Amino acid sequence: MALTKITLQNFRNHAASELSDSAQFNLLVGENGAGKTNVLEAISLLSPGRGLRRAQLADLALRKTPDAEPGVFAIGASLVEQGQTSARLGTFTEPERPTRRMVRINGAEATASALSEWLAISWLTPSMDGLFTDSAGARRRFVDRMALAIEPGHAKHVTSLEAALRERNKLLETGGDARWLDAIEAQAAQHGAVVSAHRSRLIALLADELSALPPEPFARPILSYRPGGPTDVAELLASLARERRRDRAAGRALSGPHRDELDVVMAVSGHAAATCSTGEQKAMLIAITLAHGVLAASGRPSVLLLDEVAAHLDPGRRSELFRRLRIGRAQVWMTGTELAPFAEIEAEAAVWRVSNGELERL
Repeated sequence: MALTKITLQNFRNHAASELSDSAQFNLLVGENGAGKTNVLEAISLLSPGRGLRRAQLADLALRKTPDAEPGVFAIGASLVEQGQTSARLGTFTEPERPTRRMVRINGAEATASALSEWLAISWLTPSMDGLFTDSAGARRRFVDRMALAIEPGHAKHVTSLEAALRERNKLLETGGDARWLDAIEAQAAQHGAVVSAHRSRLIALLADELSALPPEPFARPILSYRPGGPTDVAELLASLARERRRDRAAGRALSGPHRDELDVVMAVSGHAAATCSTGEQKAMLIAITLAHGVLAASGRPSVLLLDEVAAHLDPGRRSELFRRLRIGRAQVWMTGTELAPFAEIEAEAAVWRVSNGELERL
């Protein structure tokens, strides 16, 4: 088990909700707009980043309650390992600083990156169905989210790389001090090489896990990592220095880890994922998510958030989905408008009915 006693205060349409006595399978059922996905989003914010909706903080707080502080919300959860509570994780905003997300671990102030040292969280939502036809940046974010399950410090390096590249862009534009530019490029090269190494290792592990799967019932994808430039520290540093004039004209660095790409091909047909049917793309995305769930559960406690994933699968694929989720051993949170698609696991699941931001344990 991973998370229990999850509390939401003034979050989205939840004024005060609590989910206790969770299980490996946890089901949230209710009508569309009831607040099911809001619970998943709250859980996703117990990890670095902006959560499964990538929402702005100002959009997260409940605004309908007269006594609720404007722009203020709180999310907390107990992390349970081998039957014992190992940590209390929390994230929140304060009236004095509503635009800054705060984090506490066991009551002590911490960084959002520190959350990944305790828990690995990944998700699959309907908005991700177009991942293979989306931008390369969307696929990099997808890869980086999965990499956190393997390398807890990955988020720090991604953030540092992005900050260094932004600063480099400013210096190139304004003609800043060359010595400062050298220092910024050294930071970008150092963090960039680590980011590349983490991504490459993740894709290799996923590829191995996927290679052992049958091609059906979920279309098996073949993954490969395509670097956007040099991956070695020295080579990346030399490239940044060499391409200053070109990058200044472009207004951005044209090569490096920020240009990496995830290539996906359907094993049976050999077609690029972007050219496959919508159903085939969804099946490959589920296969990747399940393979990652196995990897994530082999280290720290892990949580998998699946929004409306079962309703669009036929009975055979649903059964296989549940079977593989059991093998993965991650704690799973799923949403649906009715219980029928979850009949196979209902007896072993913790179930809540969600209605207008309120929860009822079934």
